[in-house]
Amino acid sequence: MSATPSGAAPRKSAAKSGRSRAREFALQALYQHLVGGNETSAIDSFTRDLSGFSKADAAHYDALLHGCVEQATELDRLITPLLDRKLAELSPIEHAVMWIGVYELRHCLDVPWRVVLNECIELAKSFGGTDGHKYVNGVLGGLAPTLRADEVAADRAAGRIKS
Repeated sequence: MSATPSGAAPRKSAAKSGRSRAREFALQALYQHLVGGNETSAIDSFTRDLSGFSKADAAHYDALLHGCVEQATELDRLITPLLDRKLAELSPIEHAVMWIGVYELRHCLDVPWRVVLNECIELAKSFGGTDGHKYVNGVLGGLAPTLRADEVAADRAAGRIKS
């Protein structure tokens, strides 16, 4: 089994859900958007031709890619107050993972907030730098009580998370 660039052992692909795969493909596509400035339609076509895309939840991938690109300014506006550095200094992987997380917290209400955080932490561990997942966790964990106030409050009241 080969290691990922971050040194973490990859999860077995059979264990990944269609949505997890969609997030991975969306991350790759958003990276191309952030780094290369490529057109979304070209990125989308390229990504759909990648090996394994057929096992991804294509509708979720579409929502993430197109939603994040269309709402990039608003997503950045939400992320920026929680950063300890300039937005431009974020790694493109961390930036894209945060976009995915904020987009899902705002628009994918069928995905529990803790699942959103966990999935984004796993993306950052698999594709990002050594401690990037901690940074992603801090930012998204800081936004969750605002973007999913009722859900986070219910988990606190039930003792599932610390206050």
